[in-house]
Amino acid sequence: MGNSDYEYPSMNIECAHRVAIPPPQPFFKSLKNSLKETFFPDDPLRQFKHQPPSRKLVLGLQYVFPIFDWGGRYSFEFFKADLIAGITIASLAIPQGISYAKLANLPPILGLYSSFIPPVVYAMMGSSRDLAVGTVAVASLLTGSMLGKEVNAIENPQLYLHLAFTATFFAGVFQASLGILRLGFIVDFLSHAAIVGFMAGAATVVCLQQLKGLLGLDHFTHGTDVVSVIRSVFSQTHKWRWESVLLGCCFLFYLLLAKYFSKGRPKLFWISAMAPLTSVILGSLLAYLTHAEKHGVQVIGHLKKGLNPPSIMDLAFGSEYLSTALKTGIVTGVIALAEGIAVGRSFAMFRNYHIDGNKEMIAFGMMNIAGSCTSCYLTTGPFSRSAVNFNAGCKTAVSNIVMALAIMVTLLFLTPLFHYTPLVVLSSIIIAAMLGLIDYQAAIHLWHIDKFDFLVCISAYIGVVFGSVEIGLVIAVGLSLLRVLLYVARPRTLVLGNIPDSMIYRSVDQYENATRVPGILILEIDAPIYFANAGYLRERISRWIDEEEDRVKSYGETSLQYVILDMGAVGTIDTSGISMLEELHKNIDRRGLKLVLANPSGEVVKKLNKAKFIESIGEEWIYLTVGEAVGACNFMLHTGKPKQQKADESETWSNNV
Repeated sequence: MGNSDYEYPSMNIECAHRVAIPPPQPFFKSLKNSLKETFFPDDPLRQFKHQPPSRKLVLGLQYVFPIFDWGGRYSFEFFKADLIAGITIASLAIPQGISYAKLANLPPILGLYSSFIPPVVYAMMGSSRDLAVGTVAVASLLTGSMLGKEVNAIENPQLYLHLAFTATFFAGVFQASLGILRLGFIVDFLSHAAIVGFMAGAATVVCLQQLKGLLGLDHFTHGTDVVSVIRSVFSQTHKWRWESVLLGCCFLFYLLLAKYFSKGRPKLFWISAMAPLTSVILGSLLAYLTHAEKHGVQVIGHLKKGLNPPSIMDLAFGSEYLSTALKTGIVTGVIALAEGIAVGRSFAMFRNYHIDGNKEMIAFGMMNIAGSCTSCYLTTGPFSRSAVNFNAGCKTAVSNIVMALAIMVTLLFLTPLFHYTPLVVLSSIIIAAMLGLIDYQAAIHLWHIDKFDFLVCISAYIGVVFGSVEIGLVIAVGLSLLRVLLYVARPRTLVLGNIPDSMIYRSVDQYENATRVPGILILEIDAPIYFANAGYLRERISRWIDEEEDRVKSYGETSLQYVILDMGAVGTIDTSGISMLEELHKNIDRRGLKLVLANPSGEVVKKLNKAKFIESIGEEWIYLTVGEAVGACNFMLHTGKPKQQKADESETWSNNV
């Protein structure tokens, strides 16, 4: 393509604009604005401005306890809906609570305790109308595996229990601190792909762990990896109980059948919601009538009546295992936050309202702190229970209070009824719930959309299943962070061409009709310029110039004269980036070329001006748009006179924009 093949877009030279340099700001004011935008982008204090002290007090109470805000608008119609939803999720919370407590190697009664106090705290402090609070399988598994490595729950149950309370306390403090300090973005480092793989791996491990109850085994491995579980299962084939296997398979089939009938039919949600409780009732009756415990079917046994006993004095701050409790609390706290906030945002999107992520973290933190002092272990907003709450037609968080009251009645009067509940039924309930977390369709979707995300997902899954839950979590977070670092360290640079009959410039690889401008190389930098990518960008831009000169020579086109950098996507730049531009400028000068900048942001212009880079390159070679920069370069190519000079002579050059 020669000069004759390119039609220059029309360009009014006299209407070009010079890039404005932002006025200087005092250092502390600039720092204050940066910190405010980083940690308080939503400006939570704006509603308190210009208000009398009494009104500020009311607004403060409503901000910390949202129930005071929407409580005044609560109606009897809302209560009827919340009453039905609360009773429905209580029927799910009872068997799930008992099951997940066993999964964490804790007394089953703690599962009921954890569905009493925390939901009440969340109902007062949470901002989601649909979230149903309770224990979750993944956090329970993490608690059991991490604490179980240091303390045996069977040999030293009291110490193990105290460490579980302490880990819950630390999880609550960590969660609340993230919310108070506005550090919620930390949870965002758990990418969607990492969560999909981690949850699927954890669900697989949980299902494998339930083989102990399903096969009626008394002794089982403490390892969570698939190799240890399979070895433990097949080394005890002579101890398998056919009665337990038969009972477990029957209830598992019933639970999966109920879930199948409810799937895609919102009006039939109650079939799946009531299935776990009916399984517990039927299993208990069957075990009682047939004396199943005498035939190798293990049962829960005695559950003491009464409400949550205080456990504040049981927090093991002086224990030699304090570091284990702290590590367990932080890891489980992060997982619980990620799941709870993701679930809350999903249902808020369905009903077109907004939840405050930082406020949710404070609510989660406070309910876990309160729970750790009242014999509860870690709670969050599980998807299964929240989905039932949503489908049952809940209107506000009062459904959590109704659920807590139903649990209170159970604790006071009904716990003896669970004495004969077979453990194999609990295993079936857990397996049925966990199969829904193995989202293979999401993994296939990741494969089609983004291969690296699929790699993150599969790596997290393999790490959990063949290593441990902690290893899988580290792999998931590590690969997600690696991807962020790759984006920063290896940003894209694109060659731009002109879309015919327009002043638009786009990637020549993406648009086949985009034509290169003779004598001009236009490059777009698609990321901020930091120390991490400055060296790469210098080498990559130099390579682009070499490739363009070789291409020009091979096609006999107009020799390269100008290099235009489109910096529209460069939001900021540090000193390493400025040094890179200075080196690049010198390198381009040595080649006999001219460097031109287009569309730099205010922050970039301010730093380039302070570094005197603008003075060295010349203000006349910095333009608002790529189109203006191309017009100036073309004008110079054809007249030998800079466009800035021509504009000054005609006295039509505009002032700063």
